[in-house]
Amino acid sequence: MLDPWLGFAITVAVCIVVAIVITAAVSFAVRLVARKKSWPRRLIGYARRPFRALLLLVSLWIAFSLAFPDRDWIDTIDQIFTMVVIAAGAWLAVALVRFGTDLAIGRYRIDVPDNRVARRIRTQTLILRRLAIAVIVVIAIGAALLTFPAVRTVGASLLASAGIASIVAGLAAQSVLANMFAGVQLVFSDALRVDDVVVVEGEWGRVGEITLSYVVLDLWDDRRLVLPCTYFTTQPFQNWTRQGSELLGAIELDVDWRVSPSRMREHLAEVLAETALWDNRASVLQVTEATGGLVRVRILVSAADAGTLFDLRCYVREAMVSWMQRTMPAALPVQRVMMTAESTEPQLEEPRGDNDGLFTGSAEAEERRSSFTQAIPVVAGGRDDGDRSVDAEDAGDQRSTA
Repeated sequence: MLDPWLGFAITVAVCIVVAIVITAAVSFAVRLVARKKSWPRRLIGYARRPFRALLLLVSLWIAFSLAFPDRDWIDTIDQIFTMVVIAAGAWLAVALVRFGTDLAIGRYRIDVPDNRVARRIRTQTLILRRLAIAVIVVIAIGAALLTFPAVRTVGASLLASAGIASIVAGLAAQSVLANMFAGVQLVFSDALRVDDVVVVEGEWGRVGEITLSYVVLDLWDDRRLVLPCTYFTTQPFQNWTRQGSELLGAIELDVDWRVSPSRMREHLAEVLAETALWDNRASVLQVTEATGGLVRVRILVSAADAGTLFDLRCYVREAMVSWMQRTMPAALPVQRVMMTAESTEPQLEEPRGDNDGLFTGSAEAEERRSSFTQAIPVVAGGRDDGDRSVDAEDAGDQRSTA
């Protein structure tokens, strides 16, 4: 009774030793191939545990098969080991995918000023990693279920109606699939990337995460705005870092007409020369409007990114206001009110009696007036009742009398 179990223990020990030897040989080979590189350590750190678990499970499976070849319950053990080995293999595959994507992301830094390419690569790599992990998990679950004979029979029958099932599933999960395809479209069309500065729904923030179903925006006041991926494919939004992070910003001041734009322009150059927020690209001061009793002065400055631009605009605005209060108080905006003495009664003009109009006052006007009416002038000898015209019947009577 103990002989099979003793043989099983010996077999297990031998298989474990073989697994350890294989693990050591693979680790040594990886280190030897890339001796001067840093990625072998990272690969070992990612794959050590799943690789050892897979080798251990395979060793135990072989030990059971060699020690108990004719047992009735060996089929159940084989099925259990098959499912566990599939899970360990999926774990190893996920670890390798994570290692590969992290290695690709690590080659592109996003903490540098010009990081547009790095953000695009990072966004696409993260989406591909999520897709690959999802595919690995689905395949592993399907392979584990196919180890059951009953599931294989049901699968064969379902395969025959796969077309109808796919249509029904597509209609049922229309919104989910739309968001998924929208997420893939966003990433590979380069319309939106992680760490992009965007303005959406009147909110300003950075793209913190892009998944297959939603996008997370990290707003400037530490709030999080979560939007579906379909929003960015169907609605307009502002991307301030589409081509680069450099931006232009305007500061507008309403001042009095007695302002001196040339002196303001000179002081603006002094203010920008004293701050590191300005990137030396644009510095313009122009009078854009002079109506309504005020003069509108617009100052245009540039900065390396959106956050720096906001601080620069506030800094320039405060500096210009303080300078005007000290040096040009007359240029501050004021409201003018005219105070006058009480006026005498105006002389009313008498209307002229011979005023010519468009339809009265002259022969041409009367003729013009008659063309817009159906009246017929009264002939001599007609009624003198104050009417200037008669109707058609009276006119006929007058003609007959004449």
